[in-house]
Amino acid sequence: MLRRYLPSVVKSQESSAKRYDFEVIVADNGSTDNSLEVLAKEFPSVKTIVLDQNYGFAEGYNRAIAQVDSEYTVLLNSDVEVTEGWLDPLLAYLDTHTDVAAVQPKIRSWLRRSHFEHAGAAGGYLSKLYFPYCRGRILWHVEEDKGQYDTAAEVDWTSGACMCVRTKVYKECGGLDAAFFAHMEEIDLCWRMRNAGWRLVCVPESVVYHLGGGALNYESPRKTYLNHRNNLLMIYKNKQHPYGVLFIRGLLDYVAACFYLLQGRWGAFKAVFQARRDYRKMKKAY
Repeated sequence: MLRRYLPSVVKSQESSAKRYDFEVIVADNGSTDNSLEVLAKEFPSVKTIVLDQNYGFAEGYNRAIAQVDSEYTVLLNSDVEVTEGWLDPLLAYLDTHTDVAAVQPKIRSWLRRSHFEHAGAAGGYLSKLYFPYCRGRILWHVEEDKGQYDTAAEVDWTSGACMCVRTKVYKECGGLDAAFFAHMEEIDLCWRMRNAGWRLVCVPESVVYHLGGGALNYESPRKTYLNHRNNLLMIYKNKQHPYGVLFIRGLLDYVAACFYLLQGRWGAFKAVFQARRDYRKMKKAY
């Protein structure tokens, strides 16, 4: 991942330096391979923040950003290829819209470059039952990018695959929830930022390419577990009077479990029940 995607980020420093000065930092989340050796040898200009264990996507970012004092911070997945000038439109939008806390670029698929990528596409929204979806992606249907979303739009959430956020706001709103570990933690943070009065926007003049599923495969029972559990926690935390929605979501979770069973996905079936059990335990902390 580092050898494949980090060069585009480093190279983009040269093209963006005309307007904005930025630093590339790799947060090593307790890696057990030779990532640190590769960074030292092949990317000597890149600063590293070395964490002592794998704190997950959420707390890993929190611990890294705690050591950052820049006005803006970009959360960028390790499986994202950036394009020339990708950062300028994001920073320019935040500079000129002081009521916006975070922005994201248009996110296309690295594997199918003419189409949007599942995680973020052209900006995220929440349905009436608080299922996340995007401009350019609903459930598993992903659209080809034909310029249909080439206008900046206010959104409910910006993708953690590539999110440019005001560092101060990130910290003031509590950062990513470490208890989530991974998945939907950025949607939870975005909801908290919106509750605090901030807006979120997709800026399509900026384009990046995301592999998606680089850390955890889409079919993984662990991913199913985290998505179901964290979505419930997110609703419980952020929605006023959430119990009606949570009752309906409970029924739909059991429908999903039956669907997984019919597909022969025994691991996903069990993951739904484990997610609901752990949600009931964890919600007491909120």
